[in-house]
Amino acid sequence: MAEKDMTQKTLEAYNDVFADIVNVLLFHGKRVIQEDELEEEAPRSIYKADGKLHEQERDTAKFWKNGNVLIALFGLENQTAIDVDIPFRLISYDGASYRAQLLDKKQKVRYPVITLVLYFGEKHWNQPRSLCERLNIPEDLKPYINDYQAHIFEISWLTDEQVSQFQSDFRIVADYFVQLRKNKKYVPSPDIIRHVHEVLELMSVLTRDSRFEQVANHSEGGEQITMCEVLDQVEARGIARGMARGRAEGRAEGRAEGRSKGIEIGILQSIRSLMEKTQWSAEQAMDMLSIPASDRPRYFELLKQGPAALFEG
Repeated sequence: MAEKDMTQKTLEAYNDVFADIVNVLLFHGKRVIQEDELEEEAPRSIYKADGKLHEQERDTAKFWKNGNVLIALFGLENQTAIDVDIPFRLISYDGASYRAQLLDKKQKVRYPVITLVLYFGEKHWNQPRSLCERLNIPEDLKPYINDYQAHIFEISWLTDEQVSQFQSDFRIVADYFVQLRKNKKYVPSPDIIRHVHEVLELMSVLTRDSRFEQVANHSEGGEQITMCEVLDQVEARGIARGMARGRAEGRAEGRAEGRSKGIEIGILQSIRSLMEKTQWSAEQAMDMLSIPASDRPRYFELLKQGPAALFEG
C-alpha cells in the first residue's frame, strides 16, 4: 500500500487482532493461535540489486511461538487495489525471512513463513495469484519452474459466517466492507471498538476518507465508542465541510452577512443533533463542527432562546 509509511501503529499490529485474523482465515474460526503466543518480528529486510542495498518492508509480521519453540512466521499485507505483481512481492518478503534463518546460527529448527494478503477491493481479484500465472514460461521450461502461491483473502467477499467468527475489532472492519459490497450501504453494529484510534486510522486509509482520521484525532484516549457514534461524527464532519462551502459561496456572492439565516438554522440543528446523539457539551459539538470562536457566542445564545430567535428583530 502507498500508505505503508504511516507512523501510527496499525490495528493489525495488536496481538488480539493479528491472532484473530489468522485464526479465522486459516483455521476457520478455531482459536488455534493465542495472542500471548505472538511476538513482533522486524518488518524490514535488506536485499541487494544493481550493486546497491535496498530496504523492503512488510505491513505486519509476527512469530508464532509455543514457549521458546518457534512454530511459524506470519505476515499480513493490506491491499486496496489489485497488484498483478503480488507474487513477486511475496516471494521477496518470504525469501528474505528464509534467508534470515540461514544467517541465524542459534536457530537450529527451521520454521515456515506464511504471508496473508488482505484485499479490501469491491471487485473480485482477477489477476495472477501465483508466480507461474504471472510469468511467460516456454513450454519446455515449465517442469523446472517452482511455483509460488499468493494467499489472497478478499475481505469484501467474506461470508456472513466468516465475519461473525472474528472476535476482535477486525470484525467491525470486515463487516463494513462486506455490507458496502452487498448492500451499497452500511448499518453499524453496536459493538464497542477496543482500539479506537487504530480502527479509524485503518478505515481512513482503506476508504481514503480523511474524516475517519479526523474523528480519531478528536476522540479521547480510553473512551468507549461504537461505529454508530463514529458515523455520527463522520457525518458531522461532512456537515462542517458543507457549511464552510456555504459561507464561501455567500462571501463570493457578496452577501453582507456572509451566511444566510437558513445556513444558521442548519448549523444550530447540527449542534443540537450532536449534543443529543453523543451527550457532548455545546462547546464540544462546536469543536467538531469547526465553528469559529467569533461565532460561538451567538450560537450559545440561540441554544438558550431556540431557533425562533433567528427570525426576531
